[in-house]
Amino acid sequence: MKLTKNASSNVVSLSAAKTTSKRRSRLLNGTMALAIAGAMVAPLTLVPATAQAEPVRVNAPAMPSFVGLVEAVQPTVVSVRVRSEVKENDRLAGIPPMFRDMPDDHPLQKFFREFGGPGGEQKKKAPPRKRFDQSQGSGFFISDDGYVVTNEHVVEGGTEFTIVTSEGEELEASLVGSDKRSDLALLKVESEEKFEYVAFTDDAPLVGEWVVAVGNPFGLGGTVTAGIVSARGRDIGAGIYDDFLQIDASVNRGNSGGPAFNVKGEVVGVNSAIVSPSGGNVGIAFAIPAQTAKKIISDLKEDGAVTRGWLGVQIQPVTKDIAESLGLENENGTLVAEVQGDTPAKAAGFQAGDIILKVDGEEVNGPRELAKVIAGYSPNTEVKIEYWRNGEIDTATVKLGTIPEEKKQASVSKSKDANTALVDSLGLELATAEQAGVDEEGVVVTKVDPDGPAADKGLAPGAIITEVAGVKVETPTDVAEQVETAREQGRKAVLLRVTRGENTLFVAIPLEKSEE
Repeated sequence: MKLTKNASSNVVSLSAAKTTSKRRSRLLNGTMALAIAGAMVAPLTLVPATAQAEPVRVNAPAMPSFVGLVEAVQPTVVSVRVRSEVKENDRLAGIPPMFRDMPDDHPLQKFFREFGGPGGEQKKKAPPRKRFDQSQGSGFFISDDGYVVTNEHVVEGGTEFTIVTSEGEELEASLVGSDKRSDLALLKVESEEKFEYVAFTDDAPLVGEWVVAVGNPFGLGGTVTAGIVSARGRDIGAGIYDDFLQIDASVNRGNSGGPAFNVKGEVVGVNSAIVSPSGGNVGIAFAIPAQTAKKIISDLKEDGAVTRGWLGVQIQPVTKDIAESLGLENENGTLVAEVQGDTPAKAAGFQAGDIILKVDGEEVNGPRELAKVIAGYSPNTEVKIEYWRNGEIDTATVKLGTIPEEKKQASVSKSKDANTALVDSLGLELATAEQAGVDEEGVVVTKVDPDGPAADKGLAPGAIITEVAGVKVETPTDVAEQVETAREQGRKAVLLRVTRGENTLFVAIPLEKSEE
């Protein structure tokens, strides 16, 4: 019996069903008789039902849930607001931003300078008002008495700092200290209130482990994202102390200074940078490891600054070309490009060209590893350094100093009309320091052949060659002679010691085979 939505149709259908029922009854009786009769002639055959195979199922583990973790750690994560004064260029003061890109001799520039800029009528009437800018980042409490960790680039230039808790409470904070080299900073909230806080992990996470990032992306406080540790020990060119965790949790602008947690609620890293061609998350973010942050923050809390051990050398990797030019069997160690004056390294007798192999018995391969190891010692600590020089291995005891403030690099000027000499095999045009108008020792690079081997190694005009194959040079002829000597000795490359401003490094340039 079939029922439809129309009531009158239901009545019709029910009437027709009675007539049909009588007919079916008569037919059924006849059919049963035939069936019984047939059963006396042949046995009853039963057709078994077809059995179907079970569908494929996978007993997968349950997906991880971070609900409990987030509820526990979210109150410890804060937004950091930073207010800073905008210092305008005096030349641009009084000129609206939309007109500042115009040429200096443009009539509108002249108008604003006369009536709105320094010395103009507007300035005489009233002093210019101070302009302030406000930026935002993330941070997290590391103690119940109000210490907050964030990034140095979040607080840089700031004059006022405000901590906004997960519940929206705004608290004034002061800057305890910051460290540009590690991009870490420490703030302090003065309050009688006891804050919930988190701790740094003692164990470095493994690649593939889950991480949860909490922060203030795009001003959206309390945002939670999850991912895994994609890699460790990343060098992103931020400085010689680079040693980042790479994570694929969604980290965006504003997440800077926020924590990355493991599943135990411990901080494994401080989110610091992202790779972003578009400005948004593409799945590649970098966090300062907890092991690094822990020591830096401890120094900031104790002294307001970071004290690192200091050797006083400029260093670079030992490349294949450099190893070949020095006759080394491998590329182990770190090459000393220059020993700076009045430094611990100078006092210990180190020289340019030495290759540092070990510090207190631990191998150090590459500038980043050596710098990290030395920086891990406190100033005035004595360390034993094993090094290679002229085919022999020796050891020196060095009393480390305190790393000085960064110095601005000086530029090298040169005369356009200098008489130059060409060194064909290197692809360089050279001049004496006197010819180039440079008050430095060595030979000045005045031109680089873009298709030559020197260009491939990054040599540029203005660089000063001080040594070739370990021999000091003062003229282009000196350079040519040492290059020819290296070729006669069967060297595949010649090692140049080059300075640019206050930076010194060794450059190994492949040698072309001499034509016979």
